[in-house]
Amino acid sequence: MDITSAVWKRLRIHLSLVQSEAFETYYEELIAARRRVSLTSLRDRESIERRHFLESLALLRAVEDARALGSPVIDIGSGAGFPGVPIKIARPELEMTLLEATEKKAAFLRGLIARLGLSGVRVVHGRAEDVAHEPGQRGAYALALARAVAPLPALVELALPFVRVGGYLVTPKGSAAAREAREAENALRVCGGAIVQMSKLDVPPLGPAPTMVLVHKVAETPERYPRRSGVPSKRPL
Repeated sequence: MDITSAVWKRLRIHLSLVQSEAFETYYEELIAARRRVSLTSLRDRESIERRHFLESLALLRAVEDARALGSPVIDIGSGAGFPGVPIKIARPELEMTLLEATEKKAAFLRGLIARLGLSGVRVVHGRAEDVAHEPGQRGAYALALARAVAPLPALVELALPFVRVGGYLVTPKGSAAAREAREAENALRVCGGAIVQMSKLDVPPLGPAPTMVLVHKVAETPERYPRRSGVPSKRPL
């Protein structure tokens, strides 16, 4: 990858040669399938590395610093694999589930995992509203990741049912992070979550740094949540 060693030092994440090569392969796969699968609107390498790879690893660093990293992990609305796949490459010991509702993107993820030779990672095709009610998925994860899935009030309802009590939901948010946090107060109360940290991610200054929102699951989510497909976003709690 065309990323300086100073950046890796800044994030305090060591990557072996094999891991660095995995990121290079990831970039090649992303570019090759970008238009066919609508994976990213970014065109230049620097933007792709910063927005997709570095932000994912900065999120990992922030979660580790908060002592919130656990396994298994679910990446909800994984899309092209962010942030789940970069985190899996950097921390191969994690058990990772990539949840994606669009079949074309799920197929891309399956091919990517095979190309990278990653073990302990699976792709699940389905909507969070449906999958969260499956016995093997509900309350099964120590950590849920979600990037660019939904505003926080809806995301809380979609994601917290996957998380066991004592686990965490983490999501990077943009300039509206503080407002979304206020608007999510009722959803958090209903679904058994509490925001325990909001902090800027440590990424290179090529634009506004995202804010990590860390939610601790403190109580069980009532069985009725999430509501049926589309409802959490249309009528947030």
